[in-house]
Amino acid sequence: MRLRPWVAYIVIASGVFDFLNGLTDWLDEISSNWWFVLVVFIVALLDSVVPVVPSESTVIIGGIAAGQGHQWVLLVIVMGAVGAFCGDSIAYGLGNRFRPFVARMLGRKNNDGDAKLAKAAAQIDKRGGLLLITARFIPGGRTVMTLSCGATRRPYKGWFVPWDALAATLWASYAAIIGYFFGEVFKDNHSQAFWLAFGTALSITGIIEAVRWYRHRGDAAAV
Repeated sequence: MRLRPWVAYIVIASGVFDFLNGLTDWLDEISSNWWFVLVVFIVALLDSVVPVVPSESTVIIGGIAAGQGHQWVLLVIVMGAVGAFCGDSIAYGLGNRFRPFVARMLGRKNNDGDAKLAKAAAQIDKRGGLLLITARFIPGGRTVMTLSCGATRRPYKGWFVPWDALAATLWASYAAIIGYFFGEVFKDNHSQAFWLAFGTALSITGIIEAVRWYRHRGDAAAV
């Protein structure tokens, strides 16, 4: 008996949700160990390449553990930021090396991957590093953005490295600080911490976009 497509999607989504819940509970159990910061690094690295890995929740849990005296919050931030930066660099390298694959992935519905890469390059040129920062706060967006940066041949050392380092540091800092200062509130409900972090990320993205629009509103009116 074949499942209807939407039923299959629900079953898959439910399985992924259960897996992530179990993984989050396990991360919470081991967060008091000294080596948990290494887990923060590894998960943050993997999340840039495999978007379903819960790096944000892991950094938040590290912040909660720091608030309880089990970790150093600064070390949690550093390991999260360095892990995210290394993962982003890997995604950049994959995009640069496998540009045709990235184009096919972006254009799998309408076979317009090259056109979408051209649009991505134009947006990156127009919006600069702020686009890389905002993408860092959007689940899945960071992977698409870093792959696109590599596929569109953006300069690595002169452009990608400084902007991505800033983006990764801001991301790790806000997630760890949320856990550190609100750990007592979220210690038994990490999903609330995730939604607060997600809402904060959307707010940061909205503020950045509003500032960008305000700065360039004259350019749009002149066209």
